[in-house]
Amino acid sequence: MSTTHDLRERLAELRGPAVRPRPLDARALAALAANPGCRRRALLDAAGIDKGAVARVLGDPAPFGQSQFAFVRGHAFEARVKADGCAELIRLLGGTPEDGRVLVPELSAAGPAGRVARTRLALEEATAARSWTLLDHPMLALEVASSPAYLEPDAVAVRPDGSWTVVEIKSFPILDGSADSVKVGAAARQAAVYVLALERLAAQAGTARVSHDVLLVCPKDFSNFPTAELVDVRKQLSVTRRQLARLTRIEEIAATLPDGTTFDLRYADDGSTPTRPAPEMLAAVEAVPAAYAPECLAACELAFHCRDRARACGAVESLGRGTRGELGSLTTVEQVLAAALGTAGDPADPAVDALRRAARLRAAAVGEV
Repeated sequence: MSTTHDLRERLAELRGPAVRPRPLDARALAALAANPGCRRRALLDAAGIDKGAVARVLGDPAPFGQSQFAFVRGHAFEARVKADGCAELIRLLGGTPEDGRVLVPELSAAGPAGRVARTRLALEEATAARSWTLLDHPMLALEVASSPAYLEPDAVAVRPDGSWTVVEIKSFPILDGSADSVKVGAAARQAAVYVLALERLAAQAGTARVSHDVLLVCPKDFSNFPTAELVDVRKQLSVTRRQLARLTRIEEIAATLPDGTTFDLRYADDGSTPTRPAPEMLAAVEAVPAAYAPECLAACELAFHCRDRARACGAVESLGRGTRGELGSLTTVEQVLAAALGTAGDPADPAVDALRRAARLRAAAVGEV
């Protein structure tokens, strides 16, 4: 499995020969970057497998995705931000076009590949023009596991100095100058994927510079009035690069699977109803190690299944990455409790010593000693 062709064939076998792959998008790549140690998600996403359908077959569907209300509100806010020829958006970027207008090129084309080519041409023309230009929903491409992932940022701004800036428009509010750190972090990881795709495009063009400061546009307080903050995504960009490099070696993960492993959902004639027996799918899923953390609940369709399995075996990962990091060599809740009670564990281990001190303090607090 040393060639790109061999890898594609292997991923097709895992997915099912008659199943079309689900394309990777920026949200999926950002979620991978948020949990780079999860081999299960890396393999299933690289193979284009519908994780939501897999979760339904396993009996652990996740209420994953955006509500209709949030979807409508988000679109209304984006339209407000881009009204009047995107003049408000350019103001948020700190610009004041001298001629009073912003160039917004037409980016429509046939198919994703055609839109990528049209976006590339528009960026080159805007860079050469040295005027404020706003690309509304451009299409970018990024090679992931030997296949193109098509990405669609909310906007890309080209400044008069020729630099490119990614614009992310979100409907969560900035209250009193600050926003939910979890949501901002997710937006930054998603934007970093766009920045990476732009960097590779700029390297080919050789005439542009991509800003590592992404413009995050959100409603101000409880109004529909837009406000913005520049978010430095260099850290998220570094993580994304490492994770994508890992994905290019996805064949190493696939090579560890037992012969005959497949995630084929075996759709019925209607094309939407999986018929794969749950025990067969469970065996396939469990053949790939996962790295569950509570943060997965907001980013992965298989999170409920992985959480149940982590709890069933008493894995401390179900308590969070921070707790897992503090416990060192103690990998199960049973080991943690035994160490705290003094019935197991090396007293010289800092984690064991801290647990025993905590147990003594608790006993004193509740009057058990």
